Amino acid sequence: MKSWSSVVIPQLNSSIKFSQISLTNSKTLKKELVAKKDTYRMYVCGITPYDATHLGHAATYLTFDLINRYLRATGSEVLYVQNITDIDDPLLERATRDNVNWEDLAHSQIDLFRGDMENLRVLPPAHYIGAVEAIDLVSQAVTALQAAGTIYSIEQDLFFKNYSSPDFGSLSHLDKESMKEIFSQRGGNPTLAGKTDPLDCLVWMAKRENEPGWESIHGVGRPGWHIECTAIALKYLEPLDSDATCIDIQGGGSDLIFPHHEMCASQAQVLTGKDLAATYVHAAMIGLDGEKMSKSKGNLVFVSKLIASGTDPMVIRFALMSQHYRLDRMWTDELLIQATKRVSDIRKAFSTSSVAPTTPVIDRLVLALSDDLDTPTALAALDQWAADTLSGSSGGDAQELSVALDALLGLEL
Repeated sequence: MKSWSSVVIPQLNSSIKFSQISLTNSKTLKKELVAKKDTYRMYVCGITPYDATHLGHAATYLTFDLINRYLRATGSEVLYVQNITDIDDPLLERATRDNVNWEDLAHSQIDLFRGDMENLRVLPPAHYIGAVEAIDLVSQAVTALQAAGTIYSIEQDLFFKNYSSPDFGSLSHLDKESMKEIFSQRGGNPTLAGKTDPLDCLVWMAKRENEPGWESIHGVGRPGWHIECTAIALKYLEPLDSDATCIDIQGGGSDLIFPHHEMCASQAQVLTGKDLAATYVHAAMIGLDGEKMSKSKGNLVFVSKLIASGTDPMVIRFALMSQHYRLDRMWTDELLIQATKRVSDIRKAFSTSSVAPTTPVIDRLVLALSDDLDTPTALAALDQWAADTLSGSSGGDAQELSVALDALLGLEL
């Protein structure tokens, strides 16, 4: 599938010293240094395209954009892959509700998503893979899991035994009853008759009446959600036999920790004998008016609508970075007003004939980002630089700082 347009990353000053980045690993619940490598493999779960990009999506993809930018700034390559779940129950249900063709709905929302990512200056993945184009990959992965004795059928549907992986449950840190409850809320069916275990997950769904299906060795049907990402990650990130884990970073929103990422990891462990990722990174949730922002509540704030109403995409990006990625937080009009004022002051500072010293602020920015993407501290240093500049301080290089903001924070100011 076509990704979105590439974003040019300007060349940073070679004198900038980069610290080794640390990120909070959801599996260990600790902030850990990310091992230095020439090439990093990062997989981030994409959207199910039955609605436009909301601010929760945007916050998640900005988080991994910052990781991508920082690792590249250190001189490493980043092989970044993202899927798009362009066939799934929610998409079909929305298409039926709105009396539209499911493919037309998916394509329209994918186009909106691409535009939102371009406007927010998010670096595109090297491979942007839809579930529909990964049917063969999924079929091959299911066949391999069958060979390992971890697949069984209920009627014509195929299920994976998650407890085939001795590590199952170690990512989410949940007891079994909690997992069953969450599984039932997020697309699972723990009470389905015939299951070996309530937490076993669907990997191949036989075609239902009036629903699409694709030919495979397993019959006509479509992929389960979790196996889709497992198969795509293992194919397009090309894991090295010499690495201790399949990939370096697995990411998404915190609502994906269980069941999605837990079950992807269990499948990968059976398929490869390794943990899926060295580091599992999860962005927190965005709420509105005191409630979690979700499709079911109907309280989503869409990026495309904000931009259409005249909001500067760089203000949206700034506002989302003004709080830490791991902090569940609320989106408010006041947050947007504050971000607008802060961006305006920084732009005023850049427009002056001389600016405050820039090397110290770049150093603080780099140090903050290396410390688990501490964007609030990074942006506070930028605010202080703007205030110093507007107060008459001089001796800095505006172009050098502009390049650093572009390359590291994705801010084109």
